[in-house]
Amino acid sequence: MALVVICGQPCSGKSTAALCLAEAVRESESKLTVRIIDETSFHLDRNQSYANMPAEKNLRGVLRSEVDRSLSRDNIIIVDSLNSIKGYRYELWCLARAAGIRYCVLYCDVEDMHCKKWNQARIDGGEAAYDDKIFEDLARRFEKPDRRNRWDSPLFELWPYKDGIQKSSAAIVDAVLYLTKKVDSKTRDVKILQPTIATQSILASGANSLYEMDRATQDVTNAIVEAQSQSMGGPMNGICLGQGLPTINISRSVGLPELRRLRRTFIKLTGQSSLSGPPPPLDADSAKRMFVDYLNRELGTA
Repeated sequence: MALVVICGQPCSGKSTAALCLAEAVRESESKLTVRIIDETSFHLDRNQSYANMPAEKNLRGVLRSEVDRSLSRDNIIIVDSLNSIKGYRYELWCLARAAGIRYCVLYCDVEDMHCKKWNQARIDGGEAAYDDKIFEDLARRFEKPDRRNRWDSPLFELWPYKDGIQKSSAAIVDAVLYLTKKVDSKTRDVKILQPTIATQSILASGANSLYEMDRATQDVTNAIVEAQSQSMGGPMNGICLGQGLPTINISRSVGLPELRRLRRTFIKLTGQSSLSGPPPPLDADSAKRMFVDYLNRELGTA
């Protein structure tokens, strides 16, 4: 139902905020399922995960993949990590948009000096903490969220150093209301992201539909090119693709660039039509029939 991105400086209280938010949602009347995805879920050491850029990139990839697998319309996923790079928050926002769910960011706003003190306190207490060099690097590269960015909106801000972190904190209360509020056509203060062609598979009804469409249209294109080469560029009528399939009627020579353009347009149009509802299962022969009908109409010989 929703994706919540927790972000903030290292040792700014993000994990505590994630736990408070999860408990507050579970105690609400919505009775929603809540799951927290963080580094400890995969037994990852924070210093090793942020030791260098390849390790950090791998960590973000692991978390992003787990979020992608976990998103659905009947649970709330909380991503408890630094999420310090705005480009990465945008990637998470795209996942929420593709799933057609709500999205928000909970930001733990704490100054660097206080985060550094809390990190040192963890070191002194023998708790998991960042090495000084890694902490300084992460703090320097942190990109503060901006509510004007769609991937940082709506933005709920916590001030852990000033007010502490509790289930009754204003930002957490507001976030719970946003995540659990029932919406209808008149609701304006809750935004449910809508998938676009760019975030949806062209044919979502089967795992092989996209492959079948691509292969079928390529087979038809190859058949036309081969038939025209054998006729020395002259007009071709009745190009047969096989038993039970319609024939291609071409009254003029069609170059490969035009065929490629028609193929791309056909696949795009098919993707647009699939957004109105789940399409029927598609096999190679069905895809060929559809593409041949389209070509005959476009070439004016149907």
